[in-house]
Amino acid sequence: MSELKDLIHYVSKSLVDLPDQVSVNEIKGEQTTVIELKVDKSDLGKVIGKQGRTARALRTILNAASTKLKQRSVLEIIE
Repeated sequence: MSELKDLIHYVSKSLVDLPDQVSVNEIKGEQTTVIELKVDKSDLGKVIGKQGRTARALRTILNAASTKLKQRSVLEIIE
């Protein structure tokens, strides 16, 4: 498991009611790594937040971490 994947997994599990349903998948491309976050339908709102604020915050954290690792990454929340 990569550091970025671990980071998103840890933060997401802390946000939701059903932490067992959190799954994080990492797809490494040539230049960009895509982190796919999947949570239970009932927890989707908690991960996205009001007007997408929580999702934006997750992306900001991921961006900061990936910049430090000199990588480029994108967070996709899968419904």
